[in-house]
Amino acid sequence: MALHLKDRTLLDAERPFAELLGRPGVTEVLQLGSRFGFMAFHGGWLEEITDDIATSAAERSGASVYACLQGPDDQWHLPSHCFDPADSPVLREFLDHVDVVVAVHGFGSPRLLRAVLLGGRNRTLAAHVAVHLIGRLPHYEILHRLDEIPKSLAGQHPRNPCNLPRDGGVQIELPPRIRGKSPMWTGFRGPGRVPHHEALIEGLAAAARAWTLCEDSAVEHRGRLPESSIAG
Repeated sequence: MALHLKDRTLLDAERPFAELLGRPGVTEVLQLGSRFGFMAFHGGWLEEITDDIATSAAERSGASVYACLQGPDDQWHLPSHCFDPADSPVLREFLDHVDVVVAVHGFGSPRLLRAVLLGGRNRTLAAHVAVHLIGRLPHYEILHRLDEIPKSLAGQHPRNPCNLPRDGGVQIELPPRIRGKSPMWTGFRGPGRVPHHEALIEGLAAAARAWTLCEDSAVEHRGRLPESSIAG
């Protein structure tokens, strides 16, 4: 297993994402559902468990999901803005389909071991997701104000895939503990996922269901407006 943190082979390529997709063991996953999307483009063995969180939340909410999975032998951590949809018809199809997205990431920081960070440019969606997580994750700080989040984890780059859908999206950064990748879970034998992991998935799914219901109701309401109202 090799994590190529300092190897610039891919970063120095003209099209880093295309180079990544050509590497052995790298695969893409796409499932189209509602206009709400989940992503895990640092998935597989890179930021472990993020793809499970994204796909499970999508399954429970009827949302769409895209993941880029890296295998056990080599992992390349490309910056998010390098994931160019021009290099992937699969990613392009996903982004064209969804209106908003939650991109799931993993991070590790001794200062933020119990923090869940909600970055990205759609701040209304970030606050909405926070509402659905706070009650379900009492052991964590749900940080959804940009001034609380380290700039390197705030997901503000305009080419970050979480900001590319029509209405933008959220980048959620998750510490190891909530992904079940902490020594505190060493003795856990199930059944199922560790409790924090499970609660996170249900919170994200609830956020997606509520957002979709609200958006569908707004569309239905606009469709019923009299022509004079629509014309102003």
